[in-house]
Amino acid sequence: GAPLGTIVSVCAITAMIGVLLNLLLGLSRVMLAMGRRGDMPAAMANITGPSSTPIAAVVTVACIIAGLVLIGDLMFAWTLSALTVLGYYGITNLAALRLPAHERRFPAWTAGAGLVLCIAAACSLPLQIWWIGGCILLAGYAWRFLFRLSRPI
Repeated sequence: GAPLGTIVSVCAITAMIGVLLNLLLGLSRVMLAMGRRGDMPAAMANITGPSSTPIAAVVTVACIIAGLVLIGDLMFAWTLSALTVLGYYGITNLAALRLPAHERRFPAWTAGAGLVLCIAAACSLPLQIWWIGGCILLAGYAWRFLFRLSRPI
């Protein structure tokens, strides 16, 4: 009925806002670390205020997310996000497979299964998202190369 549909819609919107905030804060911290490593401008490494927030990184990530939503639709941004999440989860599982046996918390088969499932889920995404994700990845490597090349040694 209508009341149940409204409740489900409100819950779905609330969950999506939670995911968006998690994405915004998580990626801004990645940008903070990249600023500290020299892969992004040093301004991204600045933290301010009593909450130690990397404001420049948060604003930059928010602009990137808004740009992705503006060039496509919400489904485009969501699917591209799914590809990147599956990518870094796949890399994490691959890294877990490379751990020596004495450093593992879980059996190797769990990381192997995780890697296979990440690949399977990523293969279910549209080919267009793979092309766009690949172009963004190449642009990121080009940015890093050119940014590091332009920095004084």
